Amino acid sequence: MTTTALSSEVDPPTPPAPSRAAAVRARLFPSATMTWWVGWLGALLVTAFAGALRFYRLGEPDRIYFDETYYAKDAYGLQEYGYEHDSLENADQLLGRGPVDFFDGGGDFIVHPPVGKWMIALGDWLWALLPFGESMTPEAWRFASALAGVATVLILVRLAIRMTRSVLLGCTAGLILALDGLHFTLSRIAMVDVFLTLWVVAGFACLVIDRDATRERLARLGEAGVDVTTRWWLGARWWRLAAGLCFGLAVGTKWSALFFVAAFGLLTVAWDYGARRSAGQRRPMGRWLLVDAIPAFLQTVVLAGIVYLVSWTGWLVTRGGYNRGFADGMAPDWLPTPLAGPLEAVIGLADYHARMMNFHNGLTSDHAYISAPWEWLVMRTPVMFAYEGEATGCPSGDCVASVVSLGTPILWWISILATCVMLGWWATFRDWRAGAVLLAVAAGWLPWFAFPDRPMFLFYALPVLPFLVLAIVLMLGLVMDSGENNARFGPYLRAMGGVVFGVLLLLIIAHFAYLYPVLASYPIDEQSWRQRLWFDVWIYGNGSS
Repeated sequence: MTTTALSSEVDPPTPPAPSRAAAVRARLFPSATMTWWVGWLGALLVTAFAGALRFYRLGEPDRIYFDETYYAKDAYGLQEYGYEHDSLENADQLLGRGPVDFFDGGGDFIVHPPVGKWMIALGDWLWALLPFGESMTPEAWRFASALAGVATVLILVRLAIRMTRSVLLGCTAGLILALDGLHFTLSRIAMVDVFLTLWVVAGFACLVIDRDATRERLARLGEAGVDVTTRWWLGARWWRLAAGLCFGLAVGTKWSALFFVAAFGLLTVAWDYGARRSAGQRRPMGRWLLVDAIPAFLQTVVLAGIVYLVSWTGWLVTRGGYNRGFADGMAPDWLPTPLAGPLEAVIGLADYHARMMNFHNGLTSDHAYISAPWEWLVMRTPVMFAYEGEATGCPSGDCVASVVSLGTPILWWISILATCVMLGWWATFRDWRAGAVLLAVAAGWLPWFAFPDRPMFLFYALPVLPFLVLAIVLMLGLVMDSGENNARFGPYLRAMGGVVFGVLLLLIIAHFAYLYPVLASYPIDEQSWRQRLWFDVWIYGNGSS
């Protein structure tokens, strides 16, 4: 008598084939297994860490430095008058001691839109509300920058979790951004690049949420028995409207955001086309053009333009701004007076923009820290924002304090490899995440190559950084999952992936900690300071030593 197991004599039951609706859902919106609060807890912990780094010693250096001389004073002009205002020659010396009247003359000519400076002014106002805060102090005019830097970390964590379906990778993305020297220094200075980065990343995140929400909606309709293969309307697109708002604020900070707006506008309609194809629509071009592409243009580009115009309200509704009276009397006599004033204001604003464009087109400089776009990813020429050769506070007595806008080099160098991996991944598998990251990097970096004669600086690359970080964590995800479908070597490959993940993260942490004194105006002896700045170009730029 044999004792052969029953399972060897009877074939196991065949699992039921997935329904068509389930197959459509799998294509449209892969399910996630994470608990929602775990993702938020991780995001908040990483954000708190980023905040501690950025707010600690925020008032150092305790004076106006680098381009704060423009942006901080412009912000106070907006706060006081509604437009940027000329200031006294010794305004830099007056600022930092609390509220003081340092204005002189009339409206000041500016070369960047006002949103970033309005945010600096808002930060000063918020800081002054705190029990220990006071307006017109270094902490006050840097407060908004620090908040924006911390908010960008939070958004990136949530964005990366959504894109990778992994809390570990999402928190890693935020931690890497928090530990980048370039993002750190620009979160602690009253300049507008950190606000540009915030609004670009926020707008992109809104579009990713819109993508997921649209696909989830289609999947639910399919499960409810609706024929999604002939569906026209994909539902209300509130997140895409939010993206348009963010893009308007980004352009209202710096015009270079226009490259991102164009790229992301094309990306969101491409995602809509892909959603229709995944839902089984064989010829969706007509529906896509009429119901997706045209409304997307209105929701992103047109709305961004409206937000941009609104950002100039302070200049439009006052009379003292630079060039404000340019078009006085130009309105035709037959036009009613209530319409003549706004028309003349818009004409004056258009002429103002022409002057701003002429400034940028004719800009020349022999600045020692000018950096071509090809240098940005390799961190060739960071800018020495501040340097004090006779600082105090270190044991040797021969103290140096500096703020060098140096991105954590190991991070940026690895991002080059990660970008190449994303290119290969997208070319092989057409993964939407790799494609989106590549498009964002291209939009923020490649257009600058078209202006070889224009002075540029390494910190122009800041808006690209969050997408380079996404490339790194996506690459790490590939490495850690490399043994997923290999029964024999899978455990070893996954262990190796975990080692690579841990080593890379430790290298970034250690490198940032090593560089921290030269990033944060922390006094150290000169020999230690020079040891941290490995190359002469990191100290002297393109000038001689």
